[in-house]
Amino acid sequence: MNDLLDAVRRHADARADAHGIAPTSIAGLTTVRATVPGGLVYAISRPLVALLMQGGKQVTQGAQVLDLSAGESLLITADVPTVSQVTRASLAEPYYSLVLELDPAVIAELTGQMQAGAPAQTAAVRTLPTDAEVAGSGLRLLQLLDRPEAVPVLQASLLRELHYWLLAGRHGAAIRRLGWPGGHAERIGRAVALLRREYASRWSVEQLADVAGMSASAFHRHFRATTSLSPLQFQKQLRLIEARRLMLAEGLLASSAAFAVGYESVPQFTREYGRLFGQPPVRDVAAARLGAQAA
Repeated sequence: MNDLLDAVRRHADARADAHGIAPTSIAGLTTVRATVPGGLVYAISRPLVALLMQGGKQVTQGAQVLDLSAGESLLITADVPTVSQVTRASLAEPYYSLVLELDPAVIAELTGQMQAGAPAQTAAVRTLPTDAEVAGSGLRLLQLLDRPEAVPVLQASLLRELHYWLLAGRHGAAIRRLGWPGGHAERIGRAVALLRREYASRWSVEQLADVAGMSASAFHRHFRATTSLSPLQFQKQLRLIEARRLMLAEGLLASSAAFAVGYESVPQFTREYGRLFGQPPVRDVAAARLGAQAA
């Protein structure tokens, strides 16, 4: 694990942006760094695994509150709303993590080859001790970045290896839901992908159900069971989270951000923003900027 921490530290220290995010040339693989405890981060997370290497983090999903420490991993197996916060970080001992978005296609292929049983219905967000095999695969992926000419040739096999060890581990039954052929998670994933791409467009439940290949009633039921939100709530949160990013990162006014993400009424946007983030857009953005300046 020390070797992986060193590799994450080198990459994140050299490449992290102002938000502590350091993407890699391998799709879906990111390192994260923080030198102070952070504010609340709202997201509808994609399925992912995050290996926490140093520091601490708290993640809330619904009524579930999880505290992570070094040597543990966060596993998210559905597109669910989360609120997270780095809780332990300093200049002397920064927070470091390695994050990989899970690939349902790779999971489906491996599940078939492993002849694994049916997936389990379990909590979408969980913590687990990081297995040595998973850490080893993560280290080899980061080491591959030092040989750019080898990345196109070897990244697929190393990503496949990491997914294999996740599937072979104690939470493999939960991960298999993502790639189970014809399963509810796979069908709902089609509608989720559409909403993520075109969150500013209007979509009826019937249109989304058609994408998922389900009746409207079955789609609505399984969508909520998978994401913990109704389709309308899911799209609303996507819009509000993107609007907040536009105001913070690109300096848009609240009204401009509202229209950019598909709202037709600024008062409605302001009400719904306040319900999700706890205060109106202008006040929330001002507080977030003050916090960033203090950090």
